[in-house]
This record gives sequence, structure tokens and C-alpha cells, in this order.
Amino acid sequence: MNLFFQGKTKYKAQSLQAIAWRKFRRNRQGMILLCLLGIITVVAILGYLITQDDTPYANKQILEVRLLKPMSKVSFLQITKNHPVEKRNFIQKALFGQPEIHTSIPVSSYFFSADSVVITLFNESPPYNIMRYSLADVVYPLKEGVPVLFDGEKCIFKDIDDNTYNVPVTVLQAQVKQHIKNKIYCLGTDRYGRDVLSQLIIGARVSLSVGFVSVFIALVIGVFLGAIAGYFRGIVDDIIMWFINVVWSIPTLLLVIAISFVLGTGFWQIFIAIGLTMWVDIARVVRGQVISLREKEFVEASKALGFNNLTIIFKHIIPNITGTVIVVAAANFASAILTEASLSFLGIGVQPPMPSWGTMIKENYGYIILDYAYLAIAPGFAIMMLVLCFMLIGNVFRDVMDVRDSNA
Repeated sequence: MNLFFQGKTKYKAQSLQAIAWRKFRRNRQGMILLCLLGIITVVAILGYLITQDDTPYANKQILEVRLLKPMSKVSFLQITKNHPVEKRNFIQKALFGQPEIHTSIPVSSYFFSADSVVITLFNESPPYNIMRYSLADVVYPLKEGVPVLFDGEKCIFKDIDDNTYNVPVTVLQAQVKQHIKNKIYCLGTDRYGRDVLSQLIIGARVSLSVGFVSVFIALVIGVFLGAIAGYFRGIVDDIIMWFINVVWSIPTLLLVIAISFVLGTGFWQIFIAIGLTMWVDIARVVRGQVISLREKEFVEASKALGFNNLTIIFKHIIPNITGTVIVVAAANFASAILTEASLSFLGIGVQPPMPSWGTMIKENYGYIILDYAYLAIAPGFAIMMLVLCFMLIGNVFRDVMDVRDSNA
């Protein structure tokens, strides 16, 4: 630990990162924004583990419950499917969801009749609202073509593994009651009967992923080209700046669309397309910063000590412009989220059934003038809040990285 004294005051040498983190912790707005982004990130990572609809892409469509208002409560009879269903482990479910094990039938009421359960379908008109299901068929995956036998007290049947069961009706009725599940749709359902909140949570994964992947690609390209151009100058600088100006002259959204057509539409393609258009801002900023640092004494000292150019650039110069790069990256993160939402709204971004906030707005913007405006407002508000968080936290980073601050 390096210590020195001036009068009666003791000072401790600290890195720029430590100083910046101390200033950041003192910034109430920055800490609130960081906590909010942390919560959004954790919710997006947990994804299918906390959503009401844990099927892949949160795409369970139940037309009988379409366009329900927020906080609507519906009871479902969950009928076991009569074919094998893959049961995924914890990690697989967290990443990809769990294929539906049951067929969910929305019901208004039900009662037992002999070896069957009779249900009244939710939101259906007579006489088409009455359905009858075998008790055994609800609870067990039955073998097709083999009837369920009923002797007045017990049901005899075979499952898909050829196991024979002889179960009392009273036991089956108790098991069927456990297959009646109540669900509350906190944000209602869309026109396909999908849970809007589940779609929003899984859609957050797309927005955060496109930010991280696109900004990473942009940082790798932009920092490298900007640093090379600013350090070597001359013909290298001229060539790189000519390329930067050419890319800069093309409208960003138009360039992303063009790259998307070349790479194709899809999850990873759109990330790469956005990343290949965002590096220009970073390259220009890094070039300017490197030009201002290349004549500093520590660079001259590094040359005198015999370090090669790449070592000087990436071990001595780049660490000194990290703050500026972080600020630009935060702004680009917000820009990437907006670009992905715009492309999804136009239909050339992330493709259904994968949920995206832009796609949700596209599917529901027609309800803006109706009683279901929240279907489009909810994803729009989510985009606005996430973009605003990254823009504000970028401003906070700019303040804490300002070496001219007398409180540093």
C-alpha cells in the first residue's frame, strides 16, 4: 500500500476505477438506475422460471381467453397429453422453456358424473359450452385405442407405457380437482390468448441480448480501428477515416436493413447487423482520444522502454480512455434496443414466435383507439424505460469519469 503524508492528512493511492466507483456509489440517481437495470436483467435471465406461461417463447395460445382485461382470473382444467412429452431440467427450462405437458381448457364450472367430469367452457355460448372428459384421461396419459372400463366403483385403463391401472373413482375425482388450476393474467391476454406479462418478460431477453451482443461487436471493431488510426496517423489514418466516413454517410436504419437482407432475418443475424453499424461512433471517439494521448509523457516513456506499438496502444492508451468508451457504449446500448424494436415492428427483425417488444407493438397497435390500448402501450413503455435507463446511466458514467471534478 502506497501512503504519503502532507501535514496531518494521510492519503492512499487509488486506481481510477476505484475513484470512479466511489463517486458512482455517492450518486443516488446512478445507484437507483443500476439497481433497476439489475432487476430487469435478473428477471430476463430467470425468464421461464418465473413466467406464468413457461412454454417455449411464451407462446401458449388459448383463443377462449383472448383479449382479457388485466387482472382477469380464469380456471383451467389441465388434461394430461396422451403422448410422451420431454421434461427438461432446471437449466434447459430456464433457457428454452418447458414444452406443454397438459392441454389447458378454460372452464367456468364443473361437476362429476360417474367416471367423467363435465365442464362448462369459459366464454362460450350454449349448447357448445358443455364438454365431458373421462376422469382417467384427465389424470393419466392413456394408450390410444384402449377404452376405459368402468364397473361402477373403479376405472380400469392402460397408459402409454402399457401399465394397467385399477383406480377407484373417488381417487380419480380427488386427482382431477388437483388438475383445476386458477390463473391471474396481470396484464391480460392478447388476441391469440397469450399472457402479455410472460411475453414482456421473455421479450426483455431479446432487448438486453441485442444490446450486449451489438455493443460488444461495435466495441471490438470500433476500439481497434479507432486506436490504430489515431496512433499511427498518416496513410493508415486516411484509409480508416475514409472507410468510417463512407459508413457514416449511410443512414443507420437503412444500413441495418441492407445487412439484414444479406444475413437473413433471425435472432443472431439481427444482432450482428446492428453491431456492424454501431462501431462508427466508437471508432471516431476512440481515434480522437488516442490522438490526444499519443504525445503524452507516459507514451514516450513506453517507447523509450522498448514496448511495441500494440502493447502501448492496448495496455497503456486504451485503459486511459475507458471512461469515454463506457459512456459511448451506454448510449449505443440504448440505440441498439431502439433499432431492434424498429426492425421487429417492420417485420424484418426477430421473427415470431420469438417474442419481441417491437413485434408486440406491431401486433397490437391497431388496439390503440380501442379499449385494449394497453396491449401496445405496455411494450412501448418497457422500451422507453429501458432506453431511458441506459441514457441516464450513461450521463452518470460521464460525470463520475470526469477527472476535472474537484471532488474526485
